[in-house]
Amino acid sequence: MFNFILQSTDEFEKHNLIDPDHYNKIEVKRGLRNADGTSVMAGITQIGNVCGYYMQDGQKMPMEGQLYYRGINVEDLIRGFVASDRFGFEETAYLLLFGDLPTQVQLDHFEEVMGTFRPLPHMFTEDMILKAPSRNIMNKLARGVLTLYSYDDDPDNLSLPAELRKAMQLIARCPTIIAHGYAAKRCYFDNDSLYLHRPQPGLSTAENFLYAVRPNHQFTRDEARLLDLCMVLHAEHGGGNNSAFACRVLSSSHTDIYSSIGAAIGSLKGPRHGGANIKVKEMLDVIMQEVEDWSDQDQVYQCLCRILRKETGDRSGLIYGMGHAIYTLSDPRARILKEFAAKLAQQKGRMDKFNLIQSVKALTPQAFADVTGHQKVMCANVDLYSGFVYELLDIPEELYTPLFAAARMVGWCAHRIEEVYNPGNKIIRPAYKAVVSPRPFVPLEERD
Repeated sequence: MFNFILQSTDEFEKHNLIDPDHYNKIEVKRGLRNADGTSVMAGITQIGNVCGYYMQDGQKMPMEGQLYYRGINVEDLIRGFVASDRFGFEETAYLLLFGDLPTQVQLDHFEEVMGTFRPLPHMFTEDMILKAPSRNIMNKLARGVLTLYSYDDDPDNLSLPAELRKAMQLIARCPTIIAHGYAAKRCYFDNDSLYLHRPQPGLSTAENFLYAVRPNHQFTRDEARLLDLCMVLHAEHGGGNNSAFACRVLSSSHTDIYSSIGAAIGSLKGPRHGGANIKVKEMLDVIMQEVEDWSDQDQVYQCLCRILRKETGDRSGLIYGMGHAIYTLSDPRARILKEFAAKLAQQKGRMDKFNLIQSVKALTPQAFADVTGHQKVMCANVDLYSGFVYELLDIPEELYTPLFAAARMVGWCAHRIEEVYNPGNKIIRPAYKAVVSPRPFVPLEERD
């Protein structure tokens, strides 16, 4: 069997690899990107806006990054609830779903409804999670979301009330599925004890998550507030990012919300998207192992050059956590997380690693230029800091990307509803140019 697969692989490569010259001759916008690196305009949204550059005389000009939720600068949003010493994820979810900031009464009602939706359906954990555990929690989350279709009495109802109900249920239940999926993974694959903690009334999403994943339920308010901040920063990032676009592509066919969200989760699982925060941690582990003195800038620089030359690390030649498709001079999410990560690192005596991350940020552009021969404006993106923040919060590596998904569930649902309920939207169907020539059918007995 293995020999057949190897032979089939050779046969596939002989007939299926596309000549890269085709892309230039046909002027294909690979990755839906224009030649200058800007993105192809594929739709209109009122949900999120990602600003990382501006155009001047046809040239892409760098700028400090800005992120807007429903027209509100995310930094202003965060300053608002931090100044009032309250959790902000639920308030952010309301804003992104409904389009405006809630009043106190509206927020109270929204939080109450979310609290009632957090518990999973009867026997869902036993039948869906414990009987079919997964080593990968993103895989478990995707399967869990798809399975919720079977627990919904009216899953294909596309009316607005039904879609909003399902969206709020998904946002509320996602952290619970993740926590129980992780508990099953620890038990069945890591030979650890099984702890299943139910959502607690009156706790925020961030508090409930820490309560659920820690065997002793214990967490501090500062820890919960930092996790809440991370979830706010990950809640939305425009309609063009890979997972949101995947959600909108499926939603444009008017399939059910569970299928659309399942596709978004599958997209986020990829190391080029949400899985990058784990790749950052793995890369930093390599640097910490190979660099004898983390404070020695030259040693760090040389290690970065080895990574770029594919001599160490995962041999991809990528510096994870650096560069972004839109942000140029800075990623606002990284700016905010850096500030809070520095404070927590100081408290926990981890400034050595924080300073190493800062060195990676400062030295990567020059290392990239020296190794590739190309100058490129690049900044640290949110992934450079998010994994470190989770590490400071003692959150296991397996939960980094699932936490991202739990937060981004809000943005996905908002984009889903916007795609379905705007009458001008059509099913998304881009074109692919066929580059294979017509040829005759050869009877089986005449084939070589």
